[in-house]
Amino acid sequence: MSPVSNYEADQWELKREKWKDMVTATRYRGADTRDTQKQGWDRCTVAANTRTGAAANASCISYPCRPGVMAAAVTPGTPETPVPVTPGDFSGEGSQGLPEPQPEPKQLPELIRIKRDGGRLSQADIRSFVGAVVDGTAQGAQIGAMLMAIRLRGMDLEETSALTLALAKSGQQLEWPEAWQRQLVDKHSTGGVGDKVSLVLAPALAACGCKVPMISGRGLGHTGGTLDKLESIPGFNTIQNPEQMQVLLEQVGCCIVGQSEKLVPADGILYAARDVTATVDSLPLITASILSKKVVEGLSALVVDVKFGEAAVFPNQEQARELARVLVGVGAGLGLRVAAALTAMDKPVGRSVGHALEIEEALLCMDGAGPPDLRDLVIKLGGAVLWLNGQAEAQAEGAARVAAALDKGSARDHFEQMLAGQGVDPNMARALCSGSPAQRRQLLPRAREQEELLTPADGTVELIRALPLALVLHELGAGRSHAGEQLRLGVGAELLVDVGQRLRRGTPWLRVHRDGPALSGPQRRALQGALVLSNRAPFAAPSPYAELILPPTGAQQ
Repeated sequence: MSPVSNYEADQWELKREKWKDMVTATRYRGADTRDTQKQGWDRCTVAANTRTGAAANASCISYPCRPGVMAAAVTPGTPETPVPVTPGDFSGEGSQGLPEPQPEPKQLPELIRIKRDGGRLSQADIRSFVGAVVDGTAQGAQIGAMLMAIRLRGMDLEETSALTLALAKSGQQLEWPEAWQRQLVDKHSTGGVGDKVSLVLAPALAACGCKVPMISGRGLGHTGGTLDKLESIPGFNTIQNPEQMQVLLEQVGCCIVGQSEKLVPADGILYAARDVTATVDSLPLITASILSKKVVEGLSALVVDVKFGEAAVFPNQEQARELARVLVGVGAGLGLRVAAALTAMDKPVGRSVGHALEIEEALLCMDGAGPPDLRDLVIKLGGAVLWLNGQAEAQAEGAARVAAALDKGSARDHFEQMLAGQGVDPNMARALCSGSPAQRRQLLPRAREQEELLTPADGTVELIRALPLALVLHELGAGRSHAGEQLRLGVGAELLVDVGQRLRRGTPWLRVHRDGPALSGPQRRALQGALVLSNRAPFAAPSPYAELILPPTGAQQ
């Protein structure tokens, strides 16, 4: 046999690896999607078909092309017929019947140009970009440029699926005991003002027998972040490695953690960059960010709270429905049962806005009390999770179980255990969870000053606009203007009145908690403009919960 050169040996190794990939793709196309997740994402194809072809049949995945959202409509096709491949069979694959070597990866400037000009990025292109983000070779300006190009030009379904998987694979994959497979659930919100639902829902679901490995984010734009709120509790540690997470799930049933160098690190970098590059509202970036964290968690069911309204990423219900359908469709293609609830975000959730103040209100809800709109969202979203996961025969049954966890105090007990498990002194955790509202306030960060605003005229509260309230609080230190900026955890606001309530002129309606000097004239005017009065009779405030979009029937099995 003639000697083989190093070049020929290298080419043969490339061809051998390609053959292995072909066999793997044939073997796993159409396989059980949970097995696909378990085996590792190298064996997933972008827009992988579920065993029932649910993703292919989901008409909800199509969407129009316009700036800031998905590009041209792409619906996954029917499952391809596997092509038999035998060792040594490379017919038609380049010279001598062998596959050609893979092309060299493109440089970042070229990738940015492709997307800037409206082109389509391949799976390899997207993996290359994400790899550069993680290893530090991508400069901040290049990351920002790519994010803006995606924001303006959009991504199709396959690009979005590829980005989701690339982000998920940028760090360690979480692996759980086989016995937990049907218990692993989560909830995610697209962000709102006063949205402390996750703080209540994670321990409530744990009290219902679920395992909730919640990977959350920080404040984005004018919206608050779950991690920032939890860090207002002295000692709470949002960074937990996979081994620590498993212990928390075994002992408590839930944990709420952030991205780390091991867990979805690429999304952590992009998430912070989106906050300061005006790309928060990009539909493909939102989808990939949300689902990449959930793919890593190895969930059996996920409910996403997609908010719409003046203070949400999407101003109206139809645009929110578009994101919801893409989330459900991409999730189905990745083997994840996803349902999306559309909820209104014109007014704050509950009556408190601000990190420490929202912890207090979340505890009130876990006492079985608190604002009715917050409780309504918690029990309806929780009911949807239990129903989707097969732990309740109907959403109403699941909602009743979550309500019982709140009323009986079991959700609060799990919250206390989670705090102690994530670094809070056990005595502090006990005092915070068992104390009165006044006692709790003494244990959490407090602003130095309080200032009340008065009702300017008689009338019925038609609306309390969340956006101007959030923007003023952001100026007062409750939000970030650049990545890594320190927050004023005691800054916030309390609503002293409810929507639908009749008020007399001079009635205090808002209490602002601030660290700095008195509110400026523009800040006071902005806040007074948030109170919308009408002449109609008092009325019951409507629920913010609007509708629930479910995955294709086959994906719910």
